[in-house]
Amino acid sequence: MSSPLIKYNNTTLVLPPAMCGSIGYYALLASHKNVVIDRECRFDKRRKLMHRYDIADVNGRLTLTVPIVKPRIGATWNEAEVSTHGAWWNIHKVALWSAYGRTPFFEYYIDEFMPYLQPRDGIQPESLMDLNTGIDTVIRRILGIDSNIRYNLTDEEKELLKNEDASIIDHRASNFDLEKWVEYYQVRADKQGFIPNLTILDLIFNMGPESPLVLKKIIDTNY
Repeated sequence: MSSPLIKYNNTTLVLPPAMCGSIGYYALLASHKNVVIDRECRFDKRRKLMHRYDIADVNGRLTLTVPIVKPRIGATWNEAEVSTHGAWWNIHKVALWSAYGRTPFFEYYIDEFMPYLQPRDGIQPESLMDLNTGIDTVIRRILGIDSNIRYNLTDEEKELLKNEDASIIDHRASNFDLEKWVEYYQVRADKQGFIPNLTILDLIFNMGPESPLVLKKIIDTNY
């Protein structure tokens, strides 16, 4: 039995890779049965979602960045490598504990993400896409997303995209910010107000097992 989040069974969705993607990103992903996360799209330093994500810190929105080694000219995102600059994993770990340590489900889920927030010694150079894919697999398991995920477009799909065929939907250039928000519980909303368009981790740590219900409402409202 397929996930109740799936709304589109007969089209293929094409997405860019994302680091701890936004709630809008995962709502769109979850709404499609067939998804290609295109790891072979050309590297573009202006595309931040591949290695950055926004959390709700004690002072409001905070962007966390995974530094990357500058790739060669013409490289794809699949060739991007993670840098050890600034021991970024410690920064992310401290920021997540500070932002979400008091949320209802942080302690229940954080251990699943800890393998990706450890010193990277001995595994350099590490692929950014492998890091993204590992975290994404954990997120989809927590949310019960069972879309069919692939990471490369076929030649036929490339041709369909070129011809703007309706059977394949290209969202590789989207920012995934939602205009119609379904508000959910956020631990500091009484002081900061509701902060939209954050990483999916914000939803998971605040709402836990109810996160798929929120995603379903977002899908029905926006897609």
